[in-house]
Amino acid sequence: MAKVLVTSALPYANGRAHLGHMAGAYLPADIYVRWRRLRGDDVVFICGSDSHGVPITLNAVERGCTPKEVVDENHAANGAAFEQANIIFDYWGRTDCPQHAALTQEFFRALADGGYIDDGEIEQYYSEVSEMFLPDRYVEGTCPRCGSDSARGDQCDNCGSTYEVTDLIDPRSALPGDNSTPVLKPTLHWFLRLDKLQGAMEEYIDSRSGWRPAVVGTARGWLKMKSPDGAVGLRPRCITRDTEWGVEIPIEGDQVVGKRLYVWFDAPIGYVTFTQQLFAQRGDPDGWRDYWLNPDCEIYNFIGKDNTPFHAVTFPAMQWGVNQSQPSDTQYQLATEVVASEYLNFGGEKGSKSKGNAVQIGDFVARFGAEPLRYYITSILPEENDSSFTWDEFAHRYNGELADVLGNFVHRAMTFAHKYYDGKVPDGSAAGEAEAAQRSDIDRCLRESHESLDGFKLRVALSRVLDLARAGNRFFDDKAPWKQRKEDAAGCATTIQICLETVAALGLGLRPFLPESATKILGWFGVSTDDAMASGSHDTRPATIASVGRELAKQEVLFPKIEAEDLPQ
Repeated sequence: MAKVLVTSALPYANGRAHLGHMAGAYLPADIYVRWRRLRGDDVVFICGSDSHGVPITLNAVERGCTPKEVVDENHAANGAAFEQANIIFDYWGRTDCPQHAALTQEFFRALADGGYIDDGEIEQYYSEVSEMFLPDRYVEGTCPRCGSDSARGDQCDNCGSTYEVTDLIDPRSALPGDNSTPVLKPTLHWFLRLDKLQGAMEEYIDSRSGWRPAVVGTARGWLKMKSPDGAVGLRPRCITRDTEWGVEIPIEGDQVVGKRLYVWFDAPIGYVTFTQQLFAQRGDPDGWRDYWLNPDCEIYNFIGKDNTPFHAVTFPAMQWGVNQSQPSDTQYQLATEVVASEYLNFGGEKGSKSKGNAVQIGDFVARFGAEPLRYYITSILPEENDSSFTWDEFAHRYNGELADVLGNFVHRAMTFAHKYYDGKVPDGSAAGEAEAAQRSDIDRCLRESHESLDGFKLRVALSRVLDLARAGNRFFDDKAPWKQRKEDAAGCATTIQICLETVAALGLGLRPFLPESATKILGWFGVSTDDAMASGSHDTRPATIASVGRELAKQEVLFPKIEAEDLPQ
């Protein structure tokens, strides 16, 4: 039994989580967590709200309230939305808590003591209209990489590039009511000396060459980035900002007044904080050490594309720097794998809270339920390339695949058994070539689905389950049991027996993806919810569940059709 720690990127608590977020960091992680638990592994699943992002303070300014009020509202709403989508974290925390501030400051001190943090005066944009320095996200302009005129701060949502905010072309203030051109003024800040961590990060990324190509490519791109002075490699990165919302800088003196630690310094430390809080809640305050400080624990960070540099380079560099002052048995373990997804687009654009062009998770679930959402998003996960959400495509795939293929096969097999075999799994004659081939399809599809889950190929893993449903329909049609019953009663019983084994296999295969539907299907065979999802049950044999004589409960329609008028107009 392996120990596994899974984290999902902390969503900014500045608005409601949408389907782009779900496709990037939350549904893939939930599927993987469910799979590893079915394998019998000891898994902890961590997430929570990033409470300190500048978008939160912008939201608060626009609404005339405090940042904490914005966080309170969205933290609760997003936690509820994830639960509605059946994405279940072991701990859902928030970074605006004293324990997180203390741990973040501990990281800062350890890095500073090790020589990995320096201070220095830099030029930063200042609004003469609002009379304040502007943190990155308070500045908009043209991206220096792709030319998009909607780049904000030190990151472009259009192309995913990160850069120094002073690299923006034609900068302008993003403060509400202030569209002025800011000026550069000197201000004191603190820097993480990533340049001193270059060699360690090169070794780390080289040792993780089996990651998704885009993740490795982004990390190596950072390691080979050319600075304006021509130097190649990582360079010091500013980790403080002129703002009063965030973790305080653990330094005495007037020089830190009005400044806080940068959100991207404190946010990933939240994974550790929340793990600590989880085990404290369980009455085992030292239990978190078995995950973060255990070399045998596997750690997986599920993130969206734009978070890749911070998880593949910056956070592991921070951990490595802190570890240099720690005994070997108290060193933080770096991620086994950073599992990053590309963008889920809406109307040809990346989903964005600020643009308001994405579908909120809660709105979708309220209209169609969690299972249709989980199925469609999994089927189009942007694992290696961007993908697109459309309502028409959702209805087409739901009706054509879930209802017409999977749901239809389950209905045909179960209905026939109830009508002609007293609602029991019949005992047929010896299997022939066609029957053996169908049983082989059961084994093959489940095996290939499991192998794909192990390799984070979740779209393929789900498609193999659908392949099995298609094979079941073909088998049912080829054997034509409505005729076979009159011509070869024993052979017909064998046909339905194997069809029911296929139904049981579908219930088993769907468990990581559609847990509600899976437990319904297995429940019709008398399998309890606890047994269906039991740890270590991944290798349960379909023939064991659909054993001869097993009584079958009355079924219900798994996937009612969606009509055109049901879709948002």
